[in-house]
Amino acid sequence: MNRLLRKIKIFLEDHWILLAIILAAAILIMLSAIGMSKLESYARISALANMPLTILVMLISGAITAFIYVSVMFGYMGKMKQQKVDPRQVDVKFSDVIGIDQAVEEAREVTQLLIDRSRLNKMGGHFIKGILMVGPPGCGKTYLAKAIATETGVPFLSMSGSEFVEMFVGVGASRIRKMFTKARRLAYSHGGCIIFIDEIDAVGRVRAFSFGGGQETNNTLNQLLVELDGVAGRSNIVIIGATNAAEGHLDPALLRPGRFDRKIYFSLPDVDGREKIFRYYLSKVKADPNVDIGKLARQAVGKTPADIEYIVKESALIATRNKKEFIAHKELSDAMERIELGLKHRMKMTTKEKEMTAYHEAGHLMTTYFLHPYNDVFKASIIPRNNSLGVVHSQPREEFHSQNLNHVFAQIKVSLGGYVAEKVQFGITTTGVSSDFKVAMAYAHRMVWQFGMGISGRIGDYTTIPPEQLSESVKERLNEETNQILQKCLTDVTTLLKKEKILLDRFAKELIEREELEYDEIEKIFTEYGKKPFFLENS
Repeated sequence: MNRLLRKIKIFLEDHWILLAIILAAAILIMLSAIGMSKLESYARISALANMPLTILVMLISGAITAFIYVSVMFGYMGKMKQQKVDPRQVDVKFSDVIGIDQAVEEAREVTQLLIDRSRLNKMGGHFIKGILMVGPPGCGKTYLAKAIATETGVPFLSMSGSEFVEMFVGVGASRIRKMFTKARRLAYSHGGCIIFIDEIDAVGRVRAFSFGGGQETNNTLNQLLVELDGVAGRSNIVIIGATNAAEGHLDPALLRPGRFDRKIYFSLPDVDGREKIFRYYLSKVKADPNVDIGKLARQAVGKTPADIEYIVKESALIATRNKKEFIAHKELSDAMERIELGLKHRMKMTTKEKEMTAYHEAGHLMTTYFLHPYNDVFKASIIPRNNSLGVVHSQPREEFHSQNLNHVFAQIKVSLGGYVAEKVQFGITTTGVSSDFKVAMAYAHRMVWQFGMGISGRIGDYTTIPPEQLSESVKERLNEETNQILQKCLTDVTTLLKKEKILLDRFAKELIEREELEYDEIEKIFTEYGKKPFFLENS
């Protein structure tokens, strides 16, 4: 009953002007009717004939006057575009948020406190005022915020940080005030409210204290900080902010306790999470029940939930285009390749150019298989994509959050595989090695200059020292050591491909004839020659 009375009170406060206009109009109509009844017949007919035109002119004049008045006096530029979102319309449950279990558990705890505040009050605890979600794009931050709103059943105000950033003085701060005013009213009438600010780094980045640009952004952030403090003591309002940027980009005043008390960190889903996500989205389309979802999950290392959703949708388009009745592994694999590698496009190549491309990709393929301790080759192709004449698609067998010495050495060797294969077969190389050299030199340079992985054993991150403070002799020694790493890797790859020349010729021949080789076909050829990958040979 109290909540109903509160809603009626809020309704009257929000619409009193409209109600007053309706009442005044009713009184005027009644008075006009009484007045008309007193007129003579001719005068009454004349007045009624002119009345529509008079009303039309008055309405147009009133609309123009009201528009100008509202625009100037009430800050039309500061009006919020986003309206309240009904949690029943959002309809996202925690069970729908998959692949980010740790983040979901933390959000579930906050939700439970929102639903049952009495337990926390009995303990004398301090309720969480703000939640900051930090993580890469596409990992489900917005989706999880919707789930919190649905599970709590309270109104959900959703805004983007960019909506508060304007070139006009005072507009951003005005929008902040209006948003929090609306949130407090909703919390008063519904028992609680959630404010979700997506991409909060747009308004919450570190303030620049200078007389130059950025003053308006500072003012907007200052207003946000004031409003967050104003929420103190109101346990029925929770602010959720989401950002893809690192915490260091946000103003320290925004992150202090009492504003954003809880931080939820999002990371890329692991193999189990990816398998659940694939299973979830494949259940929404017509997919072959024999699809190896575990293999797909291993193939999709580094993919976000949004990436996986897009892969499934793209595979449905491919299956439809190919007039298939259901989605099979091939369509899913093609979708993944199209997203990662780009669209295939036919290009007229000479026989010699095609042969050199085939040996180049065969060199990458074999170097990965024999010398890389962590990667599997999922596909090799000599069909041009984007700016490349061919590609070898390899992925780690499991997630790695850092790389050791063996990993970095393997990356360099794989990059040099195409160059060495061309050199071994033809004695000359093509300009296609340019991007490979760029990758190899970047790894070798960082090994010596940053990671302390050089051959000499010299340690330290020399990139932190300004170039003008490093002597020429030190630079020369570091660059020489970088070249030594490249030469050592070049020797190892050359030794391998010369030793396995028969197998190199076989893969090049297969690529020339078939243009593409899938994972199973590649494994079959290696097995035919009695070969095992690096991780099995050295296990």
